[in-house]
Amino acid sequence: MFGKMREMQTKLKEVQDNLENITAEGESGGGMVKAIVNGRKKVISIQIEDSLMTREDKEMVQDLVVAAVNVALQNVEAKSNDEIKKTTEGMIPNIPGLDFTKMF
Repeated sequence: MFGKMREMQTKLKEVQDNLENITAEGESGGGMVKAIVNGRKKVISIQIEDSLMTREDKEMVQDLVVAAVNVALQNVEAKSNDEIKKTTEGMIPNIPGLDFTKMF
């Protein structure tokens, strides 16, 4: 049993380490603003189309950035959960309420 627990700890550590390599993109404004985040829910980059870079459009750009980041975070959440499920699959029996995706 302890061997199985060690194996599970190793796998979970591996998943945590791999979350930085999982990325997802979100966009808003018809693709004028794009955000890329990683599986650790950190923003990697923000891309803003040049045509939006006017003083008058500042508030709209800010709103579009927030929207793009939120979409990217939703997308990476789904990808991360899939990776966690794939890595932990078959390690322990299906116990109702035990969800490793909430641990990261």
